[in-house]
Amino acid sequence: MESSASPAAESKAMEVDSEKQSIKRDSSPGPDSTPPSRKKVASPAAESLAMEVDSEKQSVKGDSSPEPDSEKQEIKGDRIPEPDSAPPSPKVSPKWNPLEACRPSVDDAPIFYPTNEDFEDPLAYIEKLRSRAELFGICRIVPPVAWKPPCPLKEKEIWEKSKFPTRIQLIDLLQNREPIQKSPKSKKRKRGRVSKVGYSRRRRDSGSDDDDSTEDAEGKFGFQTGPDFTLEEFQKYDEEFKESYFQLENGSKASENKKFKPKVKDIEGEYWRIVEQATDEVEVYYGADLETKKFGSGFPKYSPDSRKSLEEHQYSTSGWNLNNLSRLPGSVLSFERCDISGVIVPWLYVGMCFSTFCWHVEDHHLYSLNYLHTGDPKVWYGIPGSHAASFENAMKKLLPDLFEEQPDLLHQLVTQLSPSILKEQGIPVYRAVQRSGEFILTFPKAYHSGFNCGFNCAEAVNVAPVDWLVHGQDAVEGYSKQRRKSSLSHDKLLLGAAMEAIYYLWELAVTRKKTPVIARWKRVCSEDGLLTKAVKKRVEMEAERLNQLGDSYSVVKMEGDFDIKRERECFLCFYDLHMSASSCKCSPNRFACLTHAKDLCSCESKDRFVLLRHTLDELRSLVRALEGYPDAIEAWARISREHNPSRQQSAKEALDFKSSTSGSKSRGSSKTQLQNNLQLGSEGLQSDKEVKLKQDGDQDVHGITTKSDEKKIAVKSQNPHSVSDVGCSEPDAATNRLSHSVELLKSGSLVVKKQWCSKQAIYSKGFKSRVKFISVLDPTKLTNYISEVLDAGLAGPLFRVSLEECPSENFSNVSAEKCWQMVIQRLKLEIIKRCDQPASSLTALQALESIGLEMFGFLSPHVIQALEALDPKHQLEEYWNQKTAKVFGVELTKEGEKDNDDKEKGGASDPSMDRDTRLLRGLLKKATPEELAMMHGLLCGETRNTELQEELSSLVDKMEKSP
Repeated sequence: MESSASPAAESKAMEVDSEKQSIKRDSSPGPDSTPPSRKKVASPAAESLAMEVDSEKQSVKGDSSPEPDSEKQEIKGDRIPEPDSAPPSPKVSPKWNPLEACRPSVDDAPIFYPTNEDFEDPLAYIEKLRSRAELFGICRIVPPVAWKPPCPLKEKEIWEKSKFPTRIQLIDLLQNREPIQKSPKSKKRKRGRVSKVGYSRRRRDSGSDDDDSTEDAEGKFGFQTGPDFTLEEFQKYDEEFKESYFQLENGSKASENKKFKPKVKDIEGEYWRIVEQATDEVEVYYGADLETKKFGSGFPKYSPDSRKSLEEHQYSTSGWNLNNLSRLPGSVLSFERCDISGVIVPWLYVGMCFSTFCWHVEDHHLYSLNYLHTGDPKVWYGIPGSHAASFENAMKKLLPDLFEEQPDLLHQLVTQLSPSILKEQGIPVYRAVQRSGEFILTFPKAYHSGFNCGFNCAEAVNVAPVDWLVHGQDAVEGYSKQRRKSSLSHDKLLLGAAMEAIYYLWELAVTRKKTPVIARWKRVCSEDGLLTKAVKKRVEMEAERLNQLGDSYSVVKMEGDFDIKRERECFLCFYDLHMSASSCKCSPNRFACLTHAKDLCSCESKDRFVLLRHTLDELRSLVRALEGYPDAIEAWARISREHNPSRQQSAKEALDFKSSTSGSKSRGSSKTQLQNNLQLGSEGLQSDKEVKLKQDGDQDVHGITTKSDEKKIAVKSQNPHSVSDVGCSEPDAATNRLSHSVELLKSGSLVVKKQWCSKQAIYSKGFKSRVKFISVLDPTKLTNYISEVLDAGLAGPLFRVSLEECPSENFSNVSAEKCWQMVIQRLKLEIIKRCDQPASSLTALQALESIGLEMFGFLSPHVIQALEALDPKHQLEEYWNQKTAKVFGVELTKEGEKDNDDKEKGGASDPSMDRDTRLLRGLLKKATPEELAMMHGLLCGETRNTELQEELSSLVDKMEKSP
């Protein structure tokens, strides 16, 4: 986006110090030489403008060159136009010489010509051309021939009557100027009125100005406020200026000589001669950063009540209408509620010949799109975002005094540097010439600048596709280090985009209808998705910052409206506090970011606290939802619906659609049983790496059940008007699928003892796996269970199953089968409690009670392979003998099968066991999970000793003797 915003305005332009060599092309004086006389060849100031002259009064508009030893003649920065005075007429001394042109030699940026089909979706088209155009920093987009939106600015009421403010730009001082503080007379001269629209900081409340703006303007170079014009007046003013300026050597005006008119390259060459050589004083006006809410937009605005023609309606609702672009579906700026002027609400730019938008990068490194409604061309220069740091270093190297005085000079948008000089520094620069009816797109972190070839009217706004998020994160981290205020809340946009994406993943799972909006969000999800990566990076940063604070701060849940009524930012670095903040009881209304929490005050840690919008566990769950895990998707989609009332109706429609679709395919299932159906089968029992939503073209989507042969258990949710079904495939089918669904987390270590294997499996010490199954806490959801094998000492292996999201909810037993039987029993109780139905109706779950080994993963091929690798010498003879028998086709006897069953049940009847072990295993089989956990600690913990083992042996003796 072009801009000439300047938060400072110095009333007088100063001579270049004779001790300092200027940055010029072919016209730099020697270090000790006298600066060349500066000829005022263009002064738009009129005699009618009020002026105040200091005691060292110089003639205004007198001789075109000052005395050699005199200070530079004052440029009309002190002029304060009367509000109702007529606009001035330009007084120009013709000095244009085509032979002195300094047109830079740079390559052109790419031009794109979208088809009518391409042009239907702006964000999709930007995504399409990004890989080819981003390397240039900018590109030109020429709409289809038929796309010609009407321009309301040309209506008589606006064109002839509406006034807009301008700024005075001193073109010859944009590159070559002395720091303000080095000028001995600068403080004596009266300062003019500072332009109120000249700040690069774009407030969320666009109607307000910074209170300290006037104070900040002191001692800084900037653009003064010029007279007000109507569009008609400004066009006439520019025409007179160009006719006077671009005269041929014989004195005839270019406009009167049919053989020659100044072309873009002629104007470009003269513009850079003025900037680089700085021998002539040139003033122009620029109507920049005009709020379209006040002056009006160049595009027709949509109004549901207005009676517009079909054509007007088409353009008022078009995505390329810059009033609509920022908040299009897929732009994360749509999650910003405030109408931020210049970011979400377009700004208007009314230019004249030589009026300039200096080198700058967009706020928050956003994309920008500029459309030229009418008038003469606009010349742009762009630098790829990948060279932004090199550009900044070059500017500081070539203009050290200016940066020493104003370290934030690049944020002020008042400094030019020739593309020719930048190329000499190894920085690539590309040119684009924008003509009426064309767009210019600038990419994230791409510095750009340019000037106007004559009167024109353009409009610009920012946009933020999902790929911008990584650039935006870098921007706010940089602002924090620079202690610079931000224009918007990056975290709000990031979380908003994540919630939106998850809702559409949920809708896709429910309806299986892939709309363009759903497809766009789906593309940026999954483990490698742009949105997932951006959220994951931010969560990791938050975790690191919380970890640095330690446990001394108490954690408080942030209220939902914490930053709705007012901006919340760090007292020190202005970092936005939407996601988290820190404070203290001594000053509850003063906040810091997590990085500067310890700088907030000197109080003890017990008085300090941290406000979190979401806990780290919740944020990690958010990442899992974006990666495609159904349980996390369901949880966050519900939150999204609760926080966004408009989602309720669309969610209801999605569920109704799913209900009707499932009802036509399932036999004997009621309508209520089909709502929110979660499939427990090939998808439902998959591992963390395999439970993601299927890709395009798949027949089934995780979370949807349409198979007629499934047995379903209706589980009512807490809402009596909605019912969720927990679908369960036939046991045999589920068992067969489990070999691909268990994720091995840790293979453990081999223990060469008889209890640590069976004929079916090896039980390694420290074994750990993960599997997805119906939650015992909420049967309407799927969740992850962690299965472990612990060392119970004399009792051998102790099997434990726990919920990953709630480790305190666990089930322990000396048998893997018994562990999962306990899980199933607990699940039954929860379902009965919610459904108020007899246990006898839960036949599907009863059939799953004997799949403990499968749920642990002991029968999964990849797990078997890992466990067998622990015993290359086949030391666990019982397991390997059975393995050998199976290989050679030897049939197991019924006795052998019985022995194996007895072993799985605890080994109480195995005569080969020693007395202590046999009785102890029988005792542990009867213990509760709490008792088993305590016993495990006693037998295997740090307190284990010989005395304890003797006590245990004595206890076993007494138990054996008792009847």
